[in-house]
Amino acid sequence: MYRVEETKKVPEELPEKNRKNKFTIFNIPILWFGVFAVIAIYAMYTENLPAGMIGALLITMVLGELFGWFGNNTPIVRTFLGGGAIVAIFGSAFMVYSGLMPESTSTAISEFMRDGDFLNFYIAALITGSILGMESKILVKAGVRYALPLLAAVLGAVGLAALIGLLLGFSVQEAVLVIAMPIMGGGMGAGAVPMSQVYSEMLGNEPGYYLSILVPALALGNVFAIILASVLNLIGNKYPSLTGNGQLIRGFHYEKKETPRYDLAKMGIGVLAAVSFYILGNLLGDFIPLHPYAIMIVLVAALKVANVMPEVIVEGASQWYEFVARNWTNALLVGIGVAYTDLEAVINALSIQYVLIVLAVVIGAVIGAGVVGKFMGFYPIEAAITAGLCMANMGGTGDVAVLSAARRMELMPFAQISSRLGGALILLLASIFIPFFI
Repeated sequence: MYRVEETKKVPEELPEKNRKNKFTIFNIPILWFGVFAVIAIYAMYTENLPAGMIGALLITMVLGELFGWFGNNTPIVRTFLGGGAIVAIFGSAFMVYSGLMPESTSTAISEFMRDGDFLNFYIAALITGSILGMESKILVKAGVRYALPLLAAVLGAVGLAALIGLLLGFSVQEAVLVIAMPIMGGGMGAGAVPMSQVYSEMLGNEPGYYLSILVPALALGNVFAIILASVLNLIGNKYPSLTGNGQLIRGFHYEKKETPRYDLAKMGIGVLAAVSFYILGNLLGDFIPLHPYAIMIVLVAALKVANVMPEVIVEGASQWYEFVARNWTNALLVGIGVAYTDLEAVINALSIQYVLIVLAVVIGAVIGAGVVGKFMGFYPIEAAITAGLCMANMGGTGDVAVLSAARRMELMPFAQISSRLGGALILLLASIFIPFFI
């Protein structure tokens, strides 16, 4: 099956006909993009932005492409801070925090992301298309061995956090329960929220009390995960032997076909397949104690391995995935910044000791996953990104940002395994080990 290439870097020496791309945004002449941007921004500040999908999608696409262009063309930001991904998230979060974004717009975007389910719509496309577009052998080879890098990431994160915490005057309880566990817990909905319930039941106090403590760690961990994703991408560029450039398993190569001819009818089939698998995951989630994303991954992977899906569905899902990833990633990142990123919580947690422990958690996850992943036959960079950073970020939203910063969006299935199954593992471990800290 062909491999999606949207995350590949463009060679520095471009043909003459492509050099004009540096004067474009979103692949259109900058003047015309400016026209669209003026329309969106004027509507936003005059309170005339339509409610619902139209207004929210327009402003997130315009802001996302502007922030993305800036981040990807600013040297230090592009090289060390995650490029357009981190600028799109925190640029939009800053607009909300500072009041630069009207409340009506931030409300519309939040409703679009939450009630409108844009995040789930996006991730459903990526999971379905990226899994069906994989070679079946990859799923078989990776699935059995992937659990060990996940466990190694958790052990590395907890161990290094406890060590650095003790050196900085924190107790093991504070370093592990308050900082390390929530960071590795699979995001807000699947991690911090249920974890606050667990803490409340076992330690006392209201869940809201623990949530206010857990959220800053989660947000800071997500920042460092995005930054380290960009750093790992740079390391992979400098040391090619450490990376598969988006391929997880060492020594296994995709069987490439010619670049497909994109078919609008097939993309429609891809939309149908993606949303159907998402709904099925939610239906089965009422009976199976796993997150719907995890169920969805298992279902799609099982059908792919069994080779029972018609080729037209496989190609449609793959083409729809590529369309969504190429055109809506920056828009989604703006939605993440507006709806899910509490910049005030991040700022309030910025003591040097706290930041160093959070950084230790993320580095520990990278080291554990990368080292053990190498021994399990994975490329260290890809193992560190998926089993490490995608355990240390903010779940589904963080997966998109991390993979975007790492230029490896095709790793989404493994990222989701880390966020969802790994998050469930953290909740289980927290329930087991909390009594030892009381």
